[in-house]
Amino acid sequence: MAVRRALKRKRVAPSDSALETSLFKAAGQNGHSSQVVEWNLEQDYEQRSRKKKKDAESTRLPIKTAEGLVQRIASPVRKEQEDEENSLLGSSDGEDSAIEEESQLEDKTIEVPVRQQIIEAKEELARVATLLGEDPEEHIGGFKKLADIAASPNPTIKRLALATQLAVYKDVIPGYRIRPLGEIDSTEKVSKDVRRLRSFEQTLVGNYQNYVKELAACTKARGGTPSEDTASISTVAISCACTLLLAVPHFNFRSDLIKTLVEKLAGKRIDGDFTKCLETLEELFREDDDGDPSFEGVSQLTKMMKARDYRIDETVLNTFLHLRLLSELSSRGSQNRIDRPASDTTNGKKPKFQKEFRTKKQRKILKERKVVEKEFKEADAIASHKEREHLQSETLKLVFVTYFRILKARNPNLTGAVLEGLAKYAHLINQDFFGDLLEALKDIISTSDAPSESNDEEIHNTAQTPSQDPLRRSLLATTTAFALLSGQDIARSASSLNLDLTFFTSQTYKSLHSYALNPDIELSSKSLRLEDPYHSSPQQSNTAATMDNRINLKTPSVLLLRALSSMLTPRTTPPLRVAAFTKQLYTCSLHLPEKSAQAVLQLLYQVLKIHGKKIGGLWNTEERKGDGVFDGLRGDVEGSNPFAGTVWEGELLRCHYSPKVREGVKGVERVVREMNK
Repeated sequence: MAVRRALKRKRVAPSDSALETSLFKAAGQNGHSSQVVEWNLEQDYEQRSRKKKKDAESTRLPIKTAEGLVQRIASPVRKEQEDEENSLLGSSDGEDSAIEEESQLEDKTIEVPVRQQIIEAKEELARVATLLGEDPEEHIGGFKKLADIAASPNPTIKRLALATQLAVYKDVIPGYRIRPLGEIDSTEKVSKDVRRLRSFEQTLVGNYQNYVKELAACTKARGGTPSEDTASISTVAISCACTLLLAVPHFNFRSDLIKTLVEKLAGKRIDGDFTKCLETLEELFREDDDGDPSFEGVSQLTKMMKARDYRIDETVLNTFLHLRLLSELSSRGSQNRIDRPASDTTNGKKPKFQKEFRTKKQRKILKERKVVEKEFKEADAIASHKEREHLQSETLKLVFVTYFRILKARNPNLTGAVLEGLAKYAHLINQDFFGDLLEALKDIISTSDAPSESNDEEIHNTAQTPSQDPLRRSLLATTTAFALLSGQDIARSASSLNLDLTFFTSQTYKSLHSYALNPDIELSSKSLRLEDPYHSSPQQSNTAATMDNRINLKTPSVLLLRALSSMLTPRTTPPLRVAAFTKQLYTCSLHLPEKSAQAVLQLLYQVLKIHGKKIGGLWNTEERKGDGVFDGLRGDVEGSNPFAGTVWEGELLRCHYSPKVREGVKGVERVVREMNK
């Protein structure tokens, strides 16, 4: 039987399921699971789309950032292209919105602690300040970054930013004033370096102006009582403004800084910020070389005083006493010699130096150059001197107008300060105003010495205000009256202007005993005092340590000696007046403190050197020239009959506890014996 051949079957590729089943069986048997993983990855790659995403080519040039780094910015992707890519990738709007919501929730949940914010702000401030200090023209954007950090709501970060800006501007600000660019300057052709410098200067001025405005805004208290953070920011802002005004008084926006300080001085509250502003203006007046800053400061102070109807603290008015024009305009030339500039000579010979070799042409050029430089210096000196003299005269005019208005208003709190100022500026007052000014001073003395005829209600009302010393005001008025004629020919000026100073002399003579018994004759308002336990006013108990209700500059003892010296040292003084004052001063020396007694005896020593022969009879009973009895309590100098008495107080002063006072008495008696020989 024939064998039937088997039919050949066509090989068919197994299905995916069968293949996977066989593979998994093989993997289970042999443990080769890696083959399965590789197979699945290949299948995924095979089924993936072959369309490749084309990156948009950037057509922008690289830029240089403010930190000095070079970066390439990608070109913006069009919206249509983004939609097309999203459709190709199969992303939906719903998924994008869901992702955005999740990111917002994560940002809300993650909050940076305040301490970490302060640390990061410090690091950023230090980094930006360092870059600006190295090259401000290259990193000009740092000023804007500092201003952005200063706008932080955190008070600590704000204070740090204000202080950092202060340090940066102090280092960066040039030594000249930057003027604004005009239309011609902006259109003219200049070099690249000049254009770059102008751009830097204008950017610096703009950012500096914003900083000054920010300081002014921080110093103004909004609403009622400021909070602790607001007060601390205000203190830092005032300190920055004061430092800037003293460091760069020549730069732009100086008037804005002065206005900030003046607004603080206009307040009623006297605290550390008030004192800081006061000391800053005083130092500005003392260190002013040009006269322009002083003129701006005095102008704004006088406007503020007038707007407030002169209801200010007297320390604000005393800032005028620190003006530099007071010391410059009061200098007088010598009448006995000619003042010449000091030359670089030693014993009439010039110092030896090594001579530099120059050709004839070089010597000629150097000589011509020196002549030109000398002419330029002379022209600049004449122009600056005239401008400075004009500014000082305008400043002095504003000061005198303020003083006269206060005297006319009869403000008791400022009368002493005005008299102190008039006494210092008396040599600069025009003689045409002497008569009116003396009448005003007489009225002040009359009201000070007159007994109070007001009722109890008025006394009670005035007790709440700082008390004014009538003796001190009378002494200041007398000193001012005699200072008006200081430095001039007193006899000729008094005769030509019909000035009678007898009234002031009589008032001083009557008040000598009161001055001697004053316990505060050697103390000024800056002297420390113990608090009065029996004082009933609660307002003065807080300020009992320093009596700020008086002039801060001179003690009553100094003012008294100045007035007495003006009365007794001129050689034209009548002998009767000199004898009466000498007798009274010896009596007062028994009650004065040690230093005041020494000063009075020193004054008598100088008076006796001039008038010793005229009043020598006061030390010798056998040479009496008058009859009757000496009346020390009589207010009239001529009617006190001083030559009828003797200076017996000298014997008591010989037993004084102070050896310097005993030596002073012996010195006076020695001069008397020498004069009578």
